[in-house]
Amino acid sequence: MASTPDEPTMALIVRHDLRLSTGKIAVQCAHAAVACTVAAKKSHARLTERWRQSGARKICLKIDNLNELQRLAGQAQSAGLVTHLVKDAGHTEVEPGTITVLGIGPGPRRSIDALVGELKPY
Repeated sequence: MASTPDEPTMALIVRHDLRLSTGKIAVQCAHAAVACTVAAKKSHARLTERWRQSGARKICLKIDNLNELQRLAGQAQSAGLVTHLVKDAGHTEVEPGTITVLGIGPGPRRSIDALVGELKPY
């Protein structure tokens, strides 16, 4: 089934400058996806259910650094999208409180693509 511009999607944006291990990236993205889903269920219940029913599409992208990640988070919030910044507990690879991943959505694919379309896949 081909996706459409209206199909809900979620973007998980990872800080590339941290050079996290594959396992750490997976866990941090999972934290972002869960937090975004819980928040979206409260504020965008119908869209979240449509996202879930259509396969819960997610994309994982990389961004260069914290400043760019925070700028993107502000743009997503201004666009009315659900966002969540993951702050690591600091038990393994990074210092406590390090922001590792930004979750955006689920939201309309065209809205998310407008924000993250220039980013590369992780």
